[in-house]
Amino acid sequence: MRKMKTKERLHLLIQKLHEVYPSAHCELEFETPFQLLVATILSAQCTDKRVNIVTRDLFQKYRSAYDFAEVSQSELEQAIKSTGFYRNKAKNLRAMSKDLVEKHGGEVPKTMAELTQLAGVGRKTANVVLGNAFSVDEGIVVDTHVARLAKRFKLTTKNEPEKIEEDLMRLVPQTQWTNFSHWLIWHGRRRCYARNPDCPKCEIGSLCPSYGKLAKGSQSHTEPTSRKKAIA
Repeated sequence: MRKMKTKERLHLLIQKLHEVYPSAHCELEFETPFQLLVATILSAQCTDKRVNIVTRDLFQKYRSAYDFAEVSQSELEQAIKSTGFYRNKAKNLRAMSKDLVEKHGGEVPKTMAELTQLAGVGRKTANVVLGNAFSVDEGIVVDTHVARLAKRFKLTTKNEPEKIEEDLMRLVPQTQWTNFSHWLIWHGRRRCYARNPDCPKCEIGSLCPSYGKLAKGSQSHTEPTSRKKAIA
């Protein structure tokens, strides 16, 4: 195949990812923007599957920012303990909820500036909420999957999430920012694993500069369920 410019290859990559993962979406389960905000905070260093198990009971017991603001630290710690780092997460959830109650009437704001002023909420978390709860393409979610695949696709050479996001935002059309993160996350979980990616079965291998350079063999491997996300 002839050598393509990055933007030309990215255009084809977006088309192919959409074809392979037409139903890609945020895999955290939620019904309201507040639930998604809580689930995203809990997802740091934890799998979405585990978070969904925890929040099914959590959201039955605590239904609003007011409930989370009033619950005791020890009680909330016990409720979210299996997500890991539960002391800090409980502290952040309570502080974030108090911020919502005191500054926003218990409602989740719809802007990056307001969201990132909440306790425990960084740009990545804000991007998840804006893109998936409000359909606002303010930025691109960069978790470990997105960071890994962006480098393998040669879309960035950076290591810092903020720098990776800046590079991707310059290349990817804004209307696709939320979808693009979903596609990379889904591909990272289902094919382009951190260790021994399944290049032989990769549906977009012809567009990947790293194709065949990282896999140890031709066998398909599934990503360990204990794999943790490191970028909060």
